[in-house]
Amino acid sequence: MQVAAQVARARARGQSVVLVSSGAIALGFERLGMKTRPQTIALLQASAAAGQSQLMRAYEDAFAPHALPVAQVLLTHTDLADRDRYLNARAALETLVGLGAVPIINENDTVSVEEIKFGDNDQLAGMVATLVGAELLVLLTDVEGLLDANGVRVPVVADVADAASLVRASTSDVGTGGMASKLASARAATKRGVPVVVADARDPEILDRIVRGEDVGTLFLPQGTAMASRKHWIGFTLKPRGAVLVDAGAAKAVAGGNKSLLPRGVVGVRGDFEAGDPVSIVGPEGLEVARGLARYDTRDVSRLAGAQTREIEARLGRPGSDEIVHADDLVVV
Repeated sequence: MQVAAQVARARARGQSVVLVSSGAIALGFERLGMKTRPQTIALLQASAAAGQSQLMRAYEDAFAPHALPVAQVLLTHTDLADRDRYLNARAALETLVGLGAVPIINENDTVSVEEIKFGDNDQLAGMVATLVGAELLVLLTDVEGLLDANGVRVPVVADVADAASLVRASTSDVGTGGMASKLASARAATKRGVPVVVADARDPEILDRIVRGEDVGTLFLPQGTAMASRKHWIGFTLKPRGAVLVDAGAAKAVAGGNKSLLPRGVVGVRGDFEAGDPVSIVGPEGLEVARGLARYDTRDVSRLAGAQTREIEARLGRPGSDEIVHADDLVVV
């Protein structure tokens, strides 16, 4: 009810709001008589199916006094990983907002095995913020914000990487995520130029206070020039299907930006991917340097490892691209 009232006030000020909400699984396993969050995929799916209607009914009841319609939007990572579906989702959300509805977004946990096992709504919220071109992303939690080693709130973070050492383990048994997940989401959103506030959901006026610019929660600031939409999609929405291992020279060249990955810098390959799939580019110390879209499949990358450009046709038995990953399809991470 408090969130709905604050969203209604934001709407009255001419501000558009999109909500990403968890809760379906938590409501569902309680409704189905389970005492704790289930661990198997089948029970998680069943819980999501039982709880999703309850979650939406709660939002409908909360927004009804404010005469605001709500619209359920269930997404999977696949919906955002496909570029055409990504753009279609953006258009659908923009249309809903334009019609005066408040979209309530959740992962489609009933059918999305991968999202139940690996995803969380902090990550989804970060993706949605960049999807809709948000001017602010708010991540609500059960603490004041990011806390330092003495348990004191950190008001502003200029570089998300500097805050990683402050992350503490999550103790919740009803959801996924935690502060580490919120920092990952903040990192992705700020790369797109979206400021992020992590704040305490227990404060009944927290959204109003954030919009008024009060010193609450932790504000994560964007750095530098906002990453282009397609590059951001490659770097922070797609999940790598494999990895291309490179030598120190290639890692340095790629990390410097605006350099394609050429066959001569490749030393190996991991995973099973096709041409056009997202891959990680991993340096000699085992650290991910960049992500990009491969121009060859696993077998061909293996054949081309260490090759000079003039050797490509001979190794493949056919003409081929000069690049393993072109600079236009590559994002330094």
